[in-house]
Amino acid sequence: MLKPLILVTNDDGITAPGLRALIRFMSTIGEVVVVAPDSPQSGMGHAITLDSTLFSKKVTVGSEDGAKEEYSCSGTPADCVKLGLQELLERRPDICVSGINHGSNSSINVIYSGTMSAAIEAGIEGIPAVGFSLCDYGWEADFEVVKEFVQRIVTEALKNGIPEGVVLNVNIPKLQRSQIKGIKICRQARANWKEKFDKRINPMGKHYYWLTGEFELLDKGEDTDEWALANGYISVVPTQFDLTAHHTIQQINTWNLNE
Repeated sequence: MLKPLILVTNDDGITAPGLRALIRFMSTIGEVVVVAPDSPQSGMGHAITLDSTLFSKKVTVGSEDGAKEEYSCSGTPADCVKLGLQELLERRPDICVSGINHGSNSSINVIYSGTMSAAIEAGIEGIPAVGFSLCDYGWEADFEVVKEFVQRIVTEALKNGIPEGVVLNVNIPKLQRSQIKGIKICRQARANWKEKFDKRINPMGKHYYWLTGEFELLDKGEDTDEWALANGYISVVPTQFDLTAHHTIQQINTWNLNE
């Protein structure tokens, strides 16, 4: 029997330590093919390349990591999944795994996340998909701490399947292995960013801006991803890409829109 084919991607780039760790973890489960951006693409959301040329090449970044094949791509994380599925993989993958992201993609951050958008792109194509993030922005983060949890979640997803129209958003707290209490299935916490722009002037006299801000948690629930992370748990949020607010259709149907 064929081993499960696992498409691995990310948004931090093909040389990112989090991706290299994920490849090693997945190579113990199945046959790994990597299609990842050739440079960091954090915060790209679900952007795709439409008005410029898309390039890809076969590379060998870390042969010891255990991937069968690796491809770098000049585009976004969503581009990587599209190109992998349509052009680069010899057969349809059994699962797509994205990450491990350097930093959190919990709560509202999922909207901006290239990591999760890659997983969502696979989900749109009907492929089970999981996005993994470690709440440690350091390039030297210890990903080995989370190995068993990542492998367990992917193994269970392969065994049981993921409901149609859903991908999993997994966030892991920055803790030692002994401090992680377990895994919780959660809902996305309600939160936003209180944003501002740092306005500066360049030597030519032109204004430029740096986006800054503070994360504002608006949700006190104990069933959310933010609560889980703050209390030592790995959060797993089943995330859907049907953005319809089904519960409001009846209400909006009462508007006088056809007079």
